[in-house]
Amino acid sequence: MNKITIIGAGIGGLTTAIALRRKGFEVEIFEHTPQFTEAGSGINLALNAMQIFKHLGISEKIEQSGHPLEAMNVRDLKLDLLASSPIKELAALYSVRAVAIHRARLHSILLDELGDTPVHLNKKLRSLCQKGEQVELVFEDGTTHTAAIVIGADGIRSVVREAVVPEVKSRDAGQICWRGISKATLAETFQKELNEIWGVGSRFGFVPISSDEVYWFALIRKDKRNNLSENGLSLFKNYPQVVQQILGETPEEAIICNEIWDLKPIDIWYKGNIVLLGDAAHATTPNLGQGACQAVESAYVLAECLASEQDISLAFEKYRQQRIAKAHYVVRTSWSLGKMAQLEKSWACSLRNFLMKRLPQTVADRQSKRLYALDFKLR
Repeated sequence: MNKITIIGAGIGGLTTAIALRRKGFEVEIFEHTPQFTEAGSGINLALNAMQIFKHLGISEKIEQSGHPLEAMNVRDLKLDLLASSPIKELAALYSVRAVAIHRARLHSILLDELGDTPVHLNKKLRSLCQKGEQVELVFEDGTTHTAAIVIGADGIRSVVREAVVPEVKSRDAGQICWRGISKATLAETFQKELNEIWGVGSRFGFVPISSDEVYWFALIRKDKRNNLSENGLSLFKNYPQVVQQILGETPEEAIICNEIWDLKPIDIWYKGNIVLLGDAAHATTPNLGQGACQAVESAYVLAECLASEQDISLAFEKYRQQRIAKAHYVVRTSWSLGKMAQLEKSWACSLRNFLMKRLPQTVADRQSKRLYALDFKLR
């Protein structure tokens, strides 16, 4: 099989390249950005992703560059616990640790693992099409490239997906998200936890990603935007002191702001010699912390299928069948959770909090196992 071409050098694309290299494939990557930057955001690598990184031999590097987690909590504005997903017990079961890490550090680790794999920057894809047994790619700079297999790991606004399922459009979650890295010092209570505080039409999450860095994210309903001050975070003044401390230790110019979108679940993930991966196939809202983790799962499964099947169509279909149920479960569950977290009526939020506090722990445990268990074997 000829060299495999991957479009997109994000976490999904790089993990796919690493997994394919481990299987003996030649790989090259095309990335639209001119250079990699130190983006001011963190990422939570849950136990499912860390199982795969351990199998690929890079979990120790990730742990050394990140911060271990033992629980993921939802709290109210008084910091009272509404729900908790204890990670410690499941970590022992899977023999890995959940890790929160600066996204740029993770990216650097993955790039280092690729060794001499060609990564072509400033290559924004304009179009691609199947011609016989080859795929022809055209880039914005006028250059072209021919590949035997193309993996589209180019995100929610995927150009590759346009060639596979052109009628699919991204879905607006109706939320705005700010993210940043703070130098605030957290109390010992929060040192090994990801905490998300739910207010009325807004929420704020934070997690340590190193001994002196805290990654945070703040979300509001989009229809509240007109009420915001210029810095975009005035609606969080009624949040606990820990939130004010985190925001106060964050340079305003380093704060990132994005709208939240996902993809309504789609069933078609490939066409001919072109296949989709990560956000290009199953973009999800960030409410479960599973976007990158699902891309990592897909990366491993796709590499396995290409290694075990000589027929490309059979490999792609096997990959789709193994991944689609869980990926769609994550998309649907995350969408519903986001709507519940962003309720705008005070009475509805009070009722939500009342019910969540009384929800049996077994419910949260069952969902955690559904997310963190791999429904395929690591070989």
